[in-house]
Amino acid sequence: MIEVEVKARIDNFDEMESRLNNIGAVKSKTEFQEDIYFASPIVDFAKTDEALRIRTTDNDIFITYKGPKLNSEAKTRKEVEMNIESAEKAKDIFEEIGFKEARTVRKSRQYYTYENFEISLDDVEGLPPYMEIEIALEDNSDYDEAQGEIFKLFEKLGITDGFERTSYMELLENLNTE
Repeated sequence: MIEVEVKARIDNFDEMESRLNNIGAVKSKTEFQEDIYFASPIVDFAKTDEALRIRTTDNDIFITYKGPKLNSEAKTRKEVEMNIESAEKAKDIFEEIGFKEARTVRKSRQYYTYENFEISLDDVEGLPPYMEIEIALEDNSDYDEAQGEIFKLFEKLGITDGFERTSYMELLENLNTE
């Protein structure tokens, strides 16, 4: 699967919820997520722009691999995900084969659906409010078109700046180096 995702900083959640309701977006769920990111013993994920994480939510636990970004304006990348039974066991396996825990990111996320978009309002511990809009594609043939549709939806919601290509993990890391 190819995930086409664009993230933007927003002023506040209440105003954005109102705008989403006004266009007919439907709130589908709210959940807490804890993401444990890992550093590879083989490649520098910061240089290759990849990510490996274990995500624990209110109902699920899964491993996600995200490949390098495929373009320069959005976070368009290959994503492979699978459910697992235990975050602790997966972490233990990763560490036994040389992966090191890099950072844990915790957030509360409100999901909305609108047409073929998945929209999330993200309250990330240590960061200001963000909104992500994404489209999942079966292949990468239409990701430029999908990216354009996402930017049009942001504009419809009154957001024309504050876009961010870096991950929440990178944003938190940058706070520690400033």
